[in-house]
Amino acid sequence: MRTLLILGAGGFGREVASWAGRATWQGEAFDLAGFIDDHPVTSELNGRPVMSLAQAAARHPGAMVVAAVGNPRSRERLIARAADVGLLPAPPLVHPNVEYDREYVQFGEGSVVCAGTILTVNIVVGAHAQINLDCTVGHDAVIGEYATLSPGVHISGNVTLEPYTFFGTGAVTVNGLPGQPLTIGAGAVVGAGAVVTRNVPSEVTVTGVPARARETS
Repeated sequence: MRTLLILGAGGFGREVASWAGRATWQGEAFDLAGFIDDHPVTSELNGRPVMSLAQAAARHPGAMVVAAVGNPRSRERLIARAADVGLLPAPPLVHPNVEYDREYVQFGEGSVVCAGTILTVNIVVGAHAQINLDCTVGHDAVIGEYATLSPGVHISGNVTLEPYTFFGTGAVTVNGLPGQPLTIGAGAVVGAGAVVTRNVPSEVTVTGVPARARETS
C-alpha cells in the first residue's frame, strides 16, 4: 500500500480523507497516515494525526502527498515545500465512483477527483488539478495543471483550461469547436454560477451570465 499524507487539514482535506482509503490506482491502495498542517488547531482530526511538514517527513520518509487546498498557487507552493523534504507526489487520487473512460482519460500525478464526477473521453487532467464533487468534463477537454473545479462545475467538449485556472461552484462552459477549443487562460478565475461563452484571457476574473470580465474600481 502507498503511504499517503494530505497537505491541508481544512474542510476539503477532511472530505478527501473520508474516502482516500477506498481509492486505488493501478491496483494498489492508499494507506492514509494523516494530515500535514503547519498551523494545526488540533493534533488529531477525525482519528488521524495532524503533523507539521517536518514531523511528517521524519515519521514517514518518502511518503506520498496530495494537496487538498483550493487555491491553485497555494497548492503549488505546498507541493514544492513537500518535495524539498523528500515527500513525493501521489499518483492520481480518484474516488471509486467516478465515471471515466479508462483508456482515453489521462490523469496527472497528484490530481484529485471527487465523488459524483463524470469524465467522458479523450480528456487530459493535468498534474495536481483538483476536481470537486459532482462535476462533468466533456470530450476533448484539457484541465491544466493546478486547475481547480469547485463542486458542480460543468466543462463542455473541446474546452481547454490552462494552468492555475479556478472555477467557482456551479460554473459552466459552452462547447468549443474541433481544433478551436474554448480556452480559459492561465490563472483566470470564473465566478460561481457563471456561464462562459467565449475565451477568457489569462489572469482575468469573469462573472455572470454570460460571463464577463469583472470591473475593478
